[in-house]
Amino acid sequence: MRLLMVGLDNAGKTTIVKRLNGEDISTISPTLGFNIKTMDFNGYKLNIWDVGGQRTLRPYWRNYYEKTDGLIWVVDSADLARLSDCRDELRGLLQEERLFGATLLILANKQDIPSALTIPQLEEVRTCMCMCV
Repeated sequence: MRLLMVGLDNAGKTTIVKRLNGEDISTISPTLGFNIKTMDFNGYKLNIWDVGGQRTLRPYWRNYYEKTDGLIWVVDSADLARLSDCRDELRGLLQEERLFGATLLILANKQDIPSALTIPQLEEVRTCMCMCV
């Protein structure tokens, strides 16, 4: 199963993948390009494509859409200033024909930060993001 993990820079995509894989997360550098991790989960072989989210890298996301089974959109739920940018980028992804049929998971990361959005606020954001297409 091919999973594409994308989101804005500094959302925590690489940290999530490394933690799931049991790797050290004490030093994480920004992803310039992509990382692929293969892991077994409940009898499924997962190929997770962790793609850098810097603005200059986002046009290259389309190179990873082919044969994607699942899309994991990671949101930094403590970065309120970038939520509209986050919504706009997700809107673009959801209009990509090569991603039609892929399952979407919106993952609200950094919930441990006190300024992170609450569950009701996250539900509002999710509704707004999903209504954008």
